[in-house]
Amino acid sequence: MMGTTTERKVMRRRIYISIILALLLVSIFIFSVNAGYSKIPFVDVVKTLFGQGSAQDTLIISQFRLPRIVIAVMVGAGLAVSGAILQAVSQNSLADPGILGINNGAGLAVMLYISYFPSTLDVPVMFMPLIGFTGAILTAFIVYGLSYSRKEGLLPNRLVLTGVAVSAAVAALMTLLTIRLDPENYQVVAEWIAGNIWASSWQYVFALLPWLAVLGTVAAFKVKTLDILGFGDQVATGLGVKTEKEKVILLVVAVALAAACVSVSGGIAFIGLIGPHIARRLVGSGHRWVLPISALIGALLLLVADTIGRLIVQPSEIFAGIVVAVIGAPYFLYLLAKAK
Repeated sequence: MMGTTTERKVMRRRIYISIILALLLVSIFIFSVNAGYSKIPFVDVVKTLFGQGSAQDTLIISQFRLPRIVIAVMVGAGLAVSGAILQAVSQNSLADPGILGINNGAGLAVMLYISYFPSTLDVPVMFMPLIGFTGAILTAFIVYGLSYSRKEGLLPNRLVLTGVAVSAAVAALMTLLTIRLDPENYQVVAEWIAGNIWASSWQYVFALLPWLAVLGTVAAFKVKTLDILGFGDQVATGLGVKTEKEKVILLVVAVALAAACVSVSGGIAFIGLIGPHIARRLVGSGHRWVLPISALIGALLLLVADTIGRLIVQPSEIFAGIVVAVIGAPYFLYLLAKAK
């Protein structure tokens, strides 16, 4: 009886947290619609959202601000879920798509792609997540291979160190290649590296949406496997889980999520680190709740970062990736010190 009462309290708490985060996200979403150099009265914003706004307000909100806000929400959610999966697979709380070099691997592939195919036609845009995934998966398997021991399996500490080293090497290669770009493409690549949500059009929203829908569904079906992997390989094997097979599947899902997201948003780091950490503090370690709460927190973090970046130095802006890094880097150092 006591156990049932406790379970109900825990469930209610998780539901309340989910509702609060969702309401916060909706509130920031509405506020962010009017965050920019051109101010639009709140009443006119509401009218425009319901299709009753003026032609100018409709253009500003529908074609410029809304796609960017939606991209920020989708990317934040995708990166946070990717980070939660990577942390569970590697059994390392410091794992993150950016820290492990996945973001830079995707960025290198996207950089090469937009250098040769700078067009914004539908077909090239739709290919961008796939191009990013190609670069990211190659980087991920290099990191995984260098961090794997035949006797001990995947070594969590070596994973982070290898990821940082490979990420630095890929970043150096990206910097070297930017020297050969023409000024227009150099500007795009420079903004990508800095973490600007540059792909702010509905084309990119529709390019990213199928990836999030499919991969998010796969991740949802793997929550029990993620929980079991958290007990260690020996326990997971004893419970009938094919650990190496499941790890590869989950690794591909996490890498694909991160690659698809950064291919349209730029080099956003630390969302995949912070989101899952806060989620586990709020709702515990069960991935049935960690994944959706991580998604909400990641979406909220990136949307807030992008909104702050558009507000504080108007008419210019600070890229969302820089704002997130200002928050995320100290948090990473704190976690690193705590892990020691």
